[in-house]
Amino acid sequence: MLIRLLLIAFAATALAQTATLTAIGLSALPLAILMGIGYGNLARPEYNDRDATLLAFCQQKLLRLGIILFGFNLSFQQIASVGYQAILLDMAVIVIVLSLGIFVGVRLFRLPREIAVLTSVGSAICGAAAIMATEPVMRARERDVTVAVATVVLFGTLAMFSYSVIYSFAGMDPSLFGIYIGSTVHEVAQAVAAGQSIGGEAMQNAVVAKLIRVMLLAPVVIALGSLMFREAAEPGRRRPIPVPWFVFGFIATAAFNSVVSLPALALEGLQLASQLSLAIAMAALGIKTRWATIRQAGTKPLALSLVLFIVLMVGGYGLNLVFYG
Repeated sequence: MLIRLLLIAFAATALAQTATLTAIGLSALPLAILMGIGYGNLARPEYNDRDATLLAFCQQKLLRLGIILFGFNLSFQQIASVGYQAILLDMAVIVIVLSLGIFVGVRLFRLPREIAVLTSVGSAICGAAAIMATEPVMRARERDVTVAVATVVLFGTLAMFSYSVIYSFAGMDPSLFGIYIGSTVHEVAQAVAAGQSIGGEAMQNAVVAKLIRVMLLAPVVIALGSLMFREAAEPGRRRPIPVPWFVFGFIATAAFNSVVSLPALALEGLQLASQLSLAIAMAALGIKTRWATIRQAGTKPLALSLVLFIVLMVGGYGLNLVFYG
């Protein structure tokens, strides 16, 4: 099983570097999920207890390692370059998308709370990685995670084709449009691709604004964990609030990257290790997923992701005008 996971992760990482997939912002993470689903449904591999333990390790421990190492993509100097407005803007986007997504998903669409929260987190912060990072505090079923990832990946990819059209009539400076991209796009790779289609300055600001949203995953997961703790707590019993220490690890590596100048080769190696760790975790999720699981969820999760896609594109544009004029 380990060999198969590694092959899927390496293949997804390599394919994500091709010109065609780079142009549409399809990163190694959704590719690894799709390839894992394809393999799991076509080959239908049988796995024993040892394989099940390995898959669980990849989805949990390896995912967390990948998020910690992902901090080497960001420095506090990059954050300073876009100004404090970008932090406030990203916070506003996350709060609005999360609040609206949970309300619409649970109250209007009558979705299970876990699917509504995970879909909203994926749209608000950083796609599939945010969903899987939030899953432990939500205690969600694997089916809920799979459905949320599938819908967010779909609309995140569709979003890629919107930015060049919006830029043609937005009337924004390329640098500011880059911040708009970073504050609304689903995945980091999509921020790179969309920014490149506008220009170098737009791409740089898009990536920084996007990575700030990734960093805000820490308070979001803590807040959700605290909320779930309060709702699940029994009267008279005290249980520890789940703390996602790995998200603090992400902030710590970003801080380290801000004060220590690592050799370019070492930095690239750490970033690649992060990418591969996350890709293996996504491949493990994909292998355990069955098409029937996604079909059974119906169209309501797709409808919720569509609503959040519109909110990000339209509402995010309005917020950018408020913060940057």
